[in-house]
Amino acid sequence: MKSSSTSSLWVIRPQPNPQMKFRLFCFPYAGSGTSGFNPWLRVVSPDIEMCLIRLPGRESRFTETPFTALKPLVEVLTSELIPYLDQPFAFFGHSMGSFILFEAARELRRQQQVNPNYLFVSGRHAPHKKNPSGLIYNLPEDEFIKKIESYNGIPKEILQNKEMMELVLPILRADFTLLETYNYTPEESLSIPIMAFGGLNDTVDEEGLSAWEEVTDDKFSLKMFPGGHFFIQEHYQEILKIIDSELLHNYY
Repeated sequence: MKSSSTSSLWVIRPQPNPQMKFRLFCFPYAGSGTSGFNPWLRVVSPDIEMCLIRLPGRESRFTETPFTALKPLVEVLTSELIPYLDQPFAFFGHSMGSFILFEAARELRRQQQVNPNYLFVSGRHAPHKKNPSGLIYNLPEDEFIKKIESYNGIPKEILQNKEMMELVLPILRADFTLLETYNYTPEESLSIPIMAFGGLNDTVDEEGLSAWEEVTDDKFSLKMFPGGHFFIQEHYQEILKIIDSELLHNYY
């Protein structure tokens, strides 16, 4: 398997690291690009190379049409990942990113490719469980915006800027369509350890997070943090330390 020395449209390597021991692929939450992980780059272990997933419709790909269904997205994305899987690797995803990485891991297995060493899921109930928050993707625009506001994930300066919201709303609508129309298809359990992260004040509760244990026959663990749905913005350093410990202490 040959690894690319440069980033692709899909896989951004802000700090290529020939000395790394693991690649950590980071999958975005709804409406976001790779910039949400920029603070992580300042504190990540030198043993880990971060690979950020940039989906169509955002940042340098803003002219591209966002996907509105998970299966076709994963089929394209997985083919883009393969050149980077020549090193031990793990997946991290928050909210929507958790479902994307889960299906990407299953797609890699279908293709008989190498498997991730670890899955780190965050802020999302297990894929086979019902969404506890209800559906918002098909709400009228004003109601949709109110629901988005309630997650406290978009800066007020964007919410109050009409021009910016005109750019952001189609991406959000597409991502929530992808997320909320996803239908889980039962398959054999993954043989990959899974760790779930959650916010104590999030609508995604411990029960929904704990159900990730049911999709793997390897070990499972759950870590809860103070905060709501975007607890990762305050606790990313702690999360990275946990990821670092799990990857490096378990495999080296």
